Amino acid sequence: MARWCSLPALLLLLLLVVLVAASTTVSGNSEGDALYALRRSFNDPDNVLQSWDPSLVNPCTWFHVTCDQDNHVTRLDLGNSKLSGHLVPELGKLERLQYLELYKNSIQGPIPAEIGNLKNLISLDLYNNNITGNIPTTLGKLKSIVFLRLNDNHLTGRIPRELVGISSLKVLDVSNNNLCGTIPTTGPFERIPLSNFENNPRLEGPELMGLASYDTNCS
Repeated sequence: MARWCSLPALLLLLLLVVLVAASTTVSGNSEGDALYALRRSFNDPDNVLQSWDPSLVNPCTWFHVTCDQDNHVTRLDLGNSKLSGHLVPELGKLERLQYLELYKNSIQGPIPAEIGNLKNLISLDLYNNNITGNIPTTLGKLKSIVFLRLNDNHLTGRIPRELVGISSLKVLDVSNNNLCGTIPTTGPFERIPLSNFENNPRLEGPELMGLASYDTNCS
């Protein structure tokens, strides 16, 4: 009889072990931690991030998050979601991320340099926000990027020459900012229309190779 009565206690103990193991998995999930850091930095009046529960094993069940078959985050879709606040450097931990869609919000502050760690990123859409600061030179490490849309923000400084070496880049739009200096004319910039650079009052036009310094009076 004593052995029979101990069975529920044993089951309870096993359940506790499973819960502790799951909790350990959650705390060790760097991608979930990164996204939760983003949630904490955002103001979210419409509660679009309500499902971002850090107690879950991974973020693949969260709304606006897409994962691959290995439960790595590949897509983050939060465009036109009335979000404000700042981007966080932890985004650089999303190593499998391919699409970062945060357009048409009220995001402020700079673009974290750590976004340059996203070697699989295909599309970075931050247009129509209130982002300030320079375009990070580290974006030149995004060797898979095809779409880079930073237009309609408050970006300053020069267009990084590091972007010239990205052969995959097809679409670049930095119009309606406050960039300065000249526009690169080599690499992917050969096929990008000048309209994608318009409404930057301090831009001096396409650079003349060997004749003009691209960063003259530019900061």
